[in-house]
Amino acid sequence: MIIKEHDPAYITIVGGPPPDFREVDYKWAVGVLENGIRGDVALCEMRCLDGPKLVERCQVAWQEKRPSRFDFPNGNGGRTELDIIAIRWTEVEEGHKVFLWLKI
Repeated sequence: MIIKEHDPAYITIVGGPPPDFREVDYKWAVGVLENGIRGDVALCEMRCLDGPKLVERCQVAWQEKRPSRFDFPNGNGGRTELDIIAIRWTEVEEGHKVFLWLKI
């Protein structure tokens, strides 16, 4: 597969209910946003099979100057995509959990 210069890296929720989001007031999160455009930032936490792989996917895209996107069902029968501006993972009893900071 050939990756074009601006093709985003995706983290996708295939099915199920829409994820829960929390608004973030941290000034550092706004500072991470590219090109100085103000926007709201939300945090989404979710369990996953391989947290390190998802973090690496985003890091590689950012190093290649490509965006990372979060694709999920929106609850209205469609899908929504948001820009990922930061990501981290942690190990929990059930496996891995990722934290996505998203531009909304």
